[in-house]
Amino acid sequence: MKFKKILVLATFLMLAVNGFGQSRKVADRYFGEFSYVQSAKLYKDLVLIKGDSSQHVLTRLAESYYNNSDTEEAEVWYQKLVSNFKEKVEEKHLFKYAQALRSNGKYKKSDSIFLRLTQAQKSSLNKELKKENYLLDYTNKEKRIGVRNLAINTPYSEFGGFLLNGKAYFSSSIANDSKKQKIYKWNNQPFLNIYKAEENIQTLEGSKQDTVLVLGNVKKLEEPIASELHESTPVFTKDGKTIYFTRNNSEGKKAKRSKKNTSNLKIYKASYINGYWVNVKELPFNNDEYSTGHPALSPDEKTLYFVSNMPGGYGQSDIYKVEIKGNNEYGEPINLGNTVNTPEKEVFPYVGNDNVLYFSSNGHLGLGLLDIFQAKIKEDGTLLSPENIGYPFNSKKDDFSFFISKNGKRGFFSSNREKGKGDDDIYSFFIYTEPPVCTQIVKGVIENNKINAPVDAAVIKLINKEKEVIAETISDTSGSYTFKDVPCNGTYTITASKLDHRSDKSTVLTNNKRNKEVTANLKLTPLIIGNQIVIKPIYFDYDKSVIREDAEYELENIVTVMTNHPELVIKIESHTDSRGRRDYNRFLSDKRAKSTRDYILSRGIASNRIESAIGYGEDNPLNDCVDGKKCTEKEYQLNRRSYFYIVKGSESVEIRQEQEKKRIRKELATRRSNFLEFLSKSLKRSERNSRPENNKCFKEKEDNCNKITKEVKVNYKN
Repeated sequence: MKFKKILVLATFLMLAVNGFGQSRKVADRYFGEFSYVQSAKLYKDLVLIKGDSSQHVLTRLAESYYNNSDTEEAEVWYQKLVSNFKEKVEEKHLFKYAQALRSNGKYKKSDSIFLRLTQAQKSSLNKELKKENYLLDYTNKEKRIGVRNLAINTPYSEFGGFLLNGKAYFSSSIANDSKKQKIYKWNNQPFLNIYKAEENIQTLEGSKQDTVLVLGNVKKLEEPIASELHESTPVFTKDGKTIYFTRNNSEGKKAKRSKKNTSNLKIYKASYINGYWVNVKELPFNNDEYSTGHPALSPDEKTLYFVSNMPGGYGQSDIYKVEIKGNNEYGEPINLGNTVNTPEKEVFPYVGNDNVLYFSSNGHLGLGLLDIFQAKIKEDGTLLSPENIGYPFNSKKDDFSFFISKNGKRGFFSSNREKGKGDDDIYSFFIYTEPPVCTQIVKGVIENNKINAPVDAAVIKLINKEKEVIAETISDTSGSYTFKDVPCNGTYTITASKLDHRSDKSTVLTNNKRNKEVTANLKLTPLIIGNQIVIKPIYFDYDKSVIREDAEYELENIVTVMTNHPELVIKIESHTDSRGRRDYNRFLSDKRAKSTRDYILSRGIASNRIESAIGYGEDNPLNDCVDGKKCTEKEYQLNRRSYFYIVKGSESVEIRQEQEKKRIRKELATRRSNFLEFLSKSLKRSERNSRPENNKCFKEKEDNCNKITKEVKVNYKN
């Protein structure tokens, strides 16, 4: 008796292990077919129901959600993967985990993972993460930005940059040959002065189309602009006859201090007459007790923007504006409000010709310390919410003093980022509008496989050879879809899916011919036809009723349809061919029908949604292969079948399908259509986002990693 119990238990365990393995294989099969929604469901059940938290299952589960753009679920399972398997996790999965965190707004924790990747000496991502010379996307695939550290930079501070009539003006603390030169004790550098240089556009070496902005023939502006104190951040009227600039509050040649013994900054104005700068005057809203500086003009030159730490502001320094009335008369300074200003620092305003305010801040969420932001100025003078202008302009260090020319093609920004020449360096940028790489167009038509009619609102995905979804779109009412800017010389998989349809896929190859069109037509097979859920035949081993792996795969379509439509109630019919005894065939088909029912119920479908599961044996053949007649295997097979009849809820199907169509259109309208662009930008941005002090975040709780570190530098940038 004891032996019999052990034998029964062993048999039960063997069956359980067999079913366990089959479920994983079915999930793997869907994953291999890029059916990530389906594979995610199966892997999740393996974890939550069957307790399979193996590295394989957790990795595939996280990947399934990631490739379906569900970054919140992807984060959950990548976190579990990293927690359970630590150093065994492949770097590509760490990278995707960091991307999911970044997509979910958890920048600090994301940065710590990027840091781990950049510090790995043998990392295959290391070369890309540390790339310094770059030409890359700016706002879309039709724009690139060439960024160069200017040759005029020195080991001292250079920053700013303003173009006017072929000349460039900037600020520098470069040392001169004078033995009497004063040193600013705060940073042990000479005092700042304003310099002028010749603007020159050169073709980039080794390129026929790429150009770079360079400066030469550098000269310092002489007295009365220059003094023995700081002068910086010049801005000019369009006619070049008026300059506004920042200087230390002074009394003669000495700095004048406030009651708190602070040398504050003031804005000064000068006029250009007969080849000389004259009439240097401070603006009337300056004050000995606080700083004003960093002047910027509106395009119509009727408004002056500036920075101040005057009382009544929002933070350490705020951006203000003031009306220019003429004859050294100005209106009352107006704070730009808490849309722009924060409890921290807002500095270096600049208003572009497109009426966009650019400024730097360490109070808005950014990539590092000071970051450059932009905010559109509306016609009524109010501002839209600031947006971070991103990499390559912003880094993990200070990035500030943004300027862009009238034509929107070239300009400057300043940064103390790594691998510069000095304390602060000026970087020139040039925006290119010609597509940088060879691309092609992949297009096609999605049709219903049963009636050859176009399929509207099917979800089409473009997948690279690494099995990553890099673009996504939907078919239109004619069944057509198009992917633009698909890189040349690649192998891609196109998948098409839709609610209540069997998906399809096709492999496409792109060559090296720019703008060539590649066609990939696909066909979707409806799963609901009339009053039936129709799947391919499910097969059983000879004389068996155990659900096989290939049957599980097919039955998942039944589970999916019933999950999509909670109102549906079905009945199951199973039939055999005529070989064997009639009563045995009826018995066997009934067992198979009930095994089929039990599998569907095991996948979470309520028992009251399957009205019946009955086997009819050989009683209802579809041809004349009855007892006593010898038939071909194909003819026999026609009679071995299962039916899944809809007995209730069919009227809800069309309503649900229309709702799903609207949902998909809305979701894709708000989602980035090209995920590859997101990955590419984030990858190159990662070094700038990684801070050594955040490495602890990799192991700490998420809340600790999302606290914004407040760093304040007190110097001329204030």
